[in-house]
Amino acid sequence: MKRLGKFVNTRIGFFALLVVLFWAKTLFAYFTDFKLGAEGIVQYAILLVNPLGTTLLLFGLAFYFKRSRFFYPVLMGIDVLNTVLLYLNVIYYREFTDFMTIATMTGYSKVNQGLSGSSIALTNLHDVFYWLDIVVILVLMLFRKIKFDPRAVSHRVAFAFTSVALVVFGVNLAVAEMDRPQLLGRTFDRTYIVKYLGLDTFTAYDLVKTEHVNDMRKSATKSELEKVKKFTDSHYASPNVKMYGIAKGRNVIVIHLESFQQFLINLKVNGQEVTPFLNSLYKSKETYAFDNFFHQVGQGKTSDAENLLETSTFGLSQGSLFATLGSDNTFEAAPAILNQRAGYTSAVFHGNVASFWNRNNVYKNMGYQYFFDASYYDTSGDKSTGYGLKDKLLFKDSIKYLENLQQPFYVKYITVTNHFPFDLDSEDTDPNFTAPDTGSTTVDNYFVTAHYLDQAVKEFFTYLDKSGLAKKSIIVLYGDHYGISNSENTALASVLGKNADDWIDFDNAQLQRVPLMFVIPGTNKGGVFNTYGGEVDVLPTLLHLLGISTKRYIMFGTDLFSKEHSQVVAFRNHDFVTPNFTSISGTVYSNKTGKTATLTAAEKKKVKADAKLVNEELSLSDSLNQKNLLRFYTPKGFTKVKASDYNYANGLKKEEAIEKKLGNKSTSLINENGGKTTADVFSTDAPEVSHSSTSSNRIKITNPDDNNN
Repeated sequence: MKRLGKFVNTRIGFFALLVVLFWAKTLFAYFTDFKLGAEGIVQYAILLVNPLGTTLLLFGLAFYFKRSRFFYPVLMGIDVLNTVLLYLNVIYYREFTDFMTIATMTGYSKVNQGLSGSSIALTNLHDVFYWLDIVVILVLMLFRKIKFDPRAVSHRVAFAFTSVALVVFGVNLAVAEMDRPQLLGRTFDRTYIVKYLGLDTFTAYDLVKTEHVNDMRKSATKSELEKVKKFTDSHYASPNVKMYGIAKGRNVIVIHLESFQQFLINLKVNGQEVTPFLNSLYKSKETYAFDNFFHQVGQGKTSDAENLLETSTFGLSQGSLFATLGSDNTFEAAPAILNQRAGYTSAVFHGNVASFWNRNNVYKNMGYQYFFDASYYDTSGDKSTGYGLKDKLLFKDSIKYLENLQQPFYVKYITVTNHFPFDLDSEDTDPNFTAPDTGSTTVDNYFVTAHYLDQAVKEFFTYLDKSGLAKKSIIVLYGDHYGISNSENTALASVLGKNADDWIDFDNAQLQRVPLMFVIPGTNKGGVFNTYGGEVDVLPTLLHLLGISTKRYIMFGTDLFSKEHSQVVAFRNHDFVTPNFTSISGTVYSNKTGKTATLTAAEKKKVKADAKLVNEELSLSDSLNQKNLLRFYTPKGFTKVKASDYNYANGLKKEEAIEKKLGNKSTSLINENGGKTTADVFSTDAPEVSHSSTSSNRIKITNPDDNNN
């Protein structure tokens, strides 16, 4: 023991101690928190070795500092920073089943509110092991149980450690390439890189890739845009003549159902419907619903879903397009298209801060005229969750803004209450609704918050009916992404009538279904459509329903009602699903049996063609957004958006602007109502609202033409 103590009191001994401890907790993360899917003795051997090369290399940098007052702080600093990187990935992986990229890290300031809110719920008791060694070592150093060694290590020895580290890494890379050829070429699968080369290597490699993307953007040419245009033109789907224009001239109200999955529709737990109102909409003859509609988001999650719906292009393979590229990207988005083609006013209602997901910049580039963020609402006390104003309050408190918008309008409501970790104040819960008991608090609470969201949507629809807006609008409801992550799906299995022991990747893929409903009051020709589609298909479908041709625009989606619609649904990781098959990491499953498919020659050819299509459209969409290629293209009649035209802090200034400019020609709901507010017809059972009070104040909104300053 004394010999060990003496060894630790040398620089090499102290270095060895920190390397071993960090290597141990990296392996701890590999086998407890990360699901790396190691198989066979070679892969397990690689897992054991891959942290050593980069750890030796990084920690060994301290040897180049000869003075002890530099050596020890540098070595401990590297240890702490590497532990921070490891632990942030642990937290991130628990929520997203993925690893943090440079794009995610650089966009952290734009999403940190949400991450910090989730992080508490994502911690586990065993997380203490990631930090215990650092605390103990610092205490031992403070009480001089570990002494500083004043004897410097020569640069020759320091270089020897660097050489050994590079040799270890080189052997690791060679064996990894033997077991998994073209490893670094398959960058869409981050798990493989971490499994074979380690977390530090993945981070460094991702940094190189990020810089490469920046360089590509600088050197992009118009000819690259032409390749994209050729692809989208060749896959254009002409509209269904029976559906084209059936909602022409109507207001568009998009309701973004946070973390809402399709399995909730018509589901009962303990004999009770989880979402009774949405179920009634789903069955209504005024609703055109899709039961094979899938989210297609990547790491950007909610922001990816918004991008898919607003632009009919995919999010990035790594990070969030909103957070990393959105501030200066060129878009052909729904707000601008509808404004320029049909005179629509556009607005977003969201009870979180404007900078969350960089929306305050992205929305301007998309052409949104108004953004009513948290600054427009009372979010004090228990009126908010970690992600913003509660849904019932958002709908109620938005009316004073909504009724002042010039019609037709295109508005989007972003709900937040049904967001991980699915916390809800007890006073907001329905005493008549009992959640299931799955053994997972996350899964159980998910049903409680989904039930609350259902009630909030019902209250808003009641207002739309009473105010007269419903009959003049098309209401689009969609789920943005999964709520229950793959790691929790086995706990969910019992609620869905499945055996957790039989749960496989195929089941995870099928749970990526989210609802999509177009509610068009007065049509009475709706129904549930079995067409396969994804979020990228919403914009062309919506525009065609409004009687607006999409042929001139660059869109990767196609009209869901068109006979020419492609039913190959691409996931962001290059997996895909079709009406017959589901392809996951190269394994093809039969949708009928849920088992690995035995394909005929013709089916193999079709699956191969579908895979090629998926890879091509994702690659071209990435090229379009990463290189900002839309700056080289202006569709017929389209004027590029100028972000400087919009000032979201100006929404309630110049209160007399509309009447002074338009007078009786104003098309706002409040003008149609003789200048009286419609807020008093909104009824809510939200406990945060005093039911005896009503709003009678008239609040006017700046004309969009006067908001461009």
